[in-house]
Amino acid sequence: MSRKKANKDQGLIEWKAVGRRIRELRGFDMNQGEFAQRIGVSQGYVSSIERGEKEIGIEILLRISREYGRSLEWLLTGDEWKGSKRQSVSP
Repeated sequence: MSRKKANKDQGLIEWKAVGRRIRELRGFDMNQGEFAQRIGVSQGYVSSIERGEKEIGIEILLRISREYGRSLEWLLTGDEWKGSKRQSVSP
């Protein structure tokens, strides 16, 4: 079984949901090209990740996390860890 298929079957990371959270971070006042420039990737790559078509590497996730002050946990799952409790976060 391919890695992509295995991840999909196990539901480890929902890349479409990750893309929606990244789109949410970008907001309406910034276009994909500006966002791409801030994190050091192409506009086409941003478009692909926002649509959930590409798995995002840790280096890019870290850039987004640091640039926008959101945790990797939130980017990947939509949840934050607060102390010993996991909490859902609405932006």
